Amino acid sequence: MKAFRKTKPHKKRERDTFPGGKKSTGSPGFWLRPETKRWYILFGLCGPKIYKPGDVADRDIKASHEFLVEDDELTEKNRQEAAKAVLSVYDFDPTATGLVSRIQEAFNGGREYLAEYLSVVHDPEKTASNVERAPGTNIDALKNHFFEILDIPPDDNVFGILVKNGFPSEVAEATISLITQVLENGVVSNKMMLMNHSGKGIILHDIHTGREIRFTDLDRFNDLNAATGLVKQRSKDLNKSGISRELGKVSLKLAIMLVKPNLTFNKRETELRKDLERKSVKPFYFIVKKGEMLVREGERITPEHLLKLSEQYKLLEREEMLGRAPAMAILIGFLISAMYLVGLMTGRSTRGETRDFLFNAATLLVIFLVIMASNFVSEEIARGFHFFTSRALLFAMPVASGAMLISVFMGMRVAASFSLIASVLASLVVGGQVEFFIYFFISSLVAAYGVKNCRERGIFIKTGLKVGVTNIVLALSIEALSGSFYSIEALIAVASAFIGGVLVGVIATGLLPLVEMSFGYTTDIKLLELANLDQPLLRELMVQAPGTHHHSVIVSNLVEASAQAVDANPLLAKVAAYYHDIGKTKKPLYFIENQANCGNKHEKLAPSMSSLILISHIKDGVELAKEQKLGREIIDIIRQHHGTSLITYFYEKAKEQGEKKGGKTHRVKEEDFRYPGPKPQTKEAALVLLADVVEAASRTLVDPTAARIQGMVQNIINKVFSDGQLTECELTLKDFHEIAKSFNKTLSGIFHHRLEYPEPVIRTAPAKTVGNGNTDQLSAGDSWAENSEDKAQAGESLKRLGLS
Repeated sequence: MKAFRKTKPHKKRERDTFPGGKKSTGSPGFWLRPETKRWYILFGLCGPKIYKPGDVADRDIKASHEFLVEDDELTEKNRQEAAKAVLSVYDFDPTATGLVSRIQEAFNGGREYLAEYLSVVHDPEKTASNVERAPGTNIDALKNHFFEILDIPPDDNVFGILVKNGFPSEVAEATISLITQVLENGVVSNKMMLMNHSGKGIILHDIHTGREIRFTDLDRFNDLNAATGLVKQRSKDLNKSGISRELGKVSLKLAIMLVKPNLTFNKRETELRKDLERKSVKPFYFIVKKGEMLVREGERITPEHLLKLSEQYKLLEREEMLGRAPAMAILIGFLISAMYLVGLMTGRSTRGETRDFLFNAATLLVIFLVIMASNFVSEEIARGFHFFTSRALLFAMPVASGAMLISVFMGMRVAASFSLIASVLASLVVGGQVEFFIYFFISSLVAAYGVKNCRERGIFIKTGLKVGVTNIVLALSIEALSGSFYSIEALIAVASAFIGGVLVGVIATGLLPLVEMSFGYTTDIKLLELANLDQPLLRELMVQAPGTHHHSVIVSNLVEASAQAVDANPLLAKVAAYYHDIGKTKKPLYFIENQANCGNKHEKLAPSMSSLILISHIKDGVELAKEQKLGREIIDIIRQHHGTSLITYFYEKAKEQGEKKGGKTHRVKEEDFRYPGPKPQTKEAALVLLADVVEAASRTLVDPTAARIQGMVQNIINKVFSDGQLTECELTLKDFHEIAKSFNKTLSGIFHHRLEYPEPVIRTAPAKTVGNGNTDQLSAGDSWAENSEDKAQAGESLKRLGLS
């Protein structure tokens, strides 16, 4: 609960005057508007004039807003009173740390030693009374051990009497009775210091039970002299108990030596409690009303005036920050434009997509708002504490979270450029300090580098911890430069820096799914999820169109290997290959790889209708991908994986049918037999297009030797290139060479030859076993490569691809 004290505002002047002294007769003009006056105050406070106590004010200064001013003197006074009200803590040991048990242990040890000595000697003349003079006895060790247990200095006279009398138990009991009551009352070493608390009492803390009691009756406690007197007074009752005079004196002397303070002042605990009470006192504020006169012209400046002017300056400084926002926006805008023009803000694709620019702008705006909020919060938190400033809390700003998100979606290069812009912006907000620019820039680069190949969501938290450690080193360096290395502020800065790193990972983890949904990005994390063959679309493809599913798996193997060679995204290419033909699940039997022995459904259709069915699988695939939210990248590849290529087989068939109608050539439009496109726009889309055609064509090879595979791959790539399907992507001639090499290697592994084993001597079965252990139902002379029907079917399939 904050305390408030209103100050009486000065009476306003009845009439305003212009600077020249003329009285205003109407409404105030522009130069006398309240908003303009605020800028007067701002310029006045920001000018070279700095007031000190005792200076004379050269103008009237009024409060531009209602604000609170902390009364440091009253706050400190309240804190001192709160600390003074804390009761001192005294630790109390009522048993003097097991004194009774120690006395019994010492006497029992002495009796056991004497009993052991007498049992070994077997001499009736040697008794306990002359054991001290007996040779071979370690009496000194016994004496040291006895007094060490009691924790008192050795006394030869007392020890001699105890040995002579065999450490009688009545002495131990008498000693215990003499000292117990005294210790239970409490013995303090400095009674005068204790009595200083007699007015408010003390806290009595039992060190054994931990129980605390407020004690106000301090007279019950005794100092050492008083405790010794009580012991002597109680010793008069020993004679009544039947103990001998000599043993009574020994008991008294032991009891006096055992009296020690068991009530001690715990200074550390008391100071901790005072500190807690001091911190629990809230700052005391008083209200300054809007328009209240802070200082009049000609008035001497007092500390109270300086306090009000300081708060006024802070308030106007925030307004100044808002006024600087347009200028900052212009500077940052020019910086972004310059970096965008030179290509530093271009993502993994060279196409300047509006989506990427909007994402950069939105991320920068969010980071700016976070910076402004963090700056405000740090100032408000620091107002309630006096051992650190708001500067120490600025290290917790999660500026690097923006660079982390940019790195995930657009790559490291754009993230580095974004880090530069965000760091400049953050340093401007906190006052243009160069050290903070370096701090934010390095932490942003570390965050961006840590997630550049992110394929697990846990990487964000791990990277956040790395950023936190980096922030700690940077924060300590900055504090050392400012001369605050050995201070509490340095510890606060270190804690803030580490918390800032953790916040970076947490914020990026939370915003990642939101960015994916809002901007349609597809991250490697989502691609790994889509690559699971148990995904609903892939399972349906496997059931409805098993031939297409097998074809898609082979295409994925081709593109994954070749993508690494041409600096494309292997994971995106692989996953897109899985889904590129999902549209065939709508009409699977109209595609040859799924027909098996069901016959060719296109024989009863017109070529134009067949071409429409083939083209429709693109549209169907895009619709399915949108329904399942596969992501824009995969949807684009599905739409582009045939480009605008010609369906040659049905185009030629339509031309032949047109020529047979009345002997006249029927006009057939080529564009009716072309896919709608667009052509591949990225390397990944181009790879899927090439792998799709190459895999299908490889099925038509009669004898797939390495040379024939290489010739087929080269021929396919040349035809696709000549048809202009690859003119809008980023592939180069060198990339085509690398792709061909990769395709050849993969296909050679798929169509590898197996060793033929000789026929067994005893032929009892019509089948033979091949090298991999499987049973081949074909005879040796019925190789698929020599089957004429297969050759005919292979030739027909090649025509349908438009490659014959």
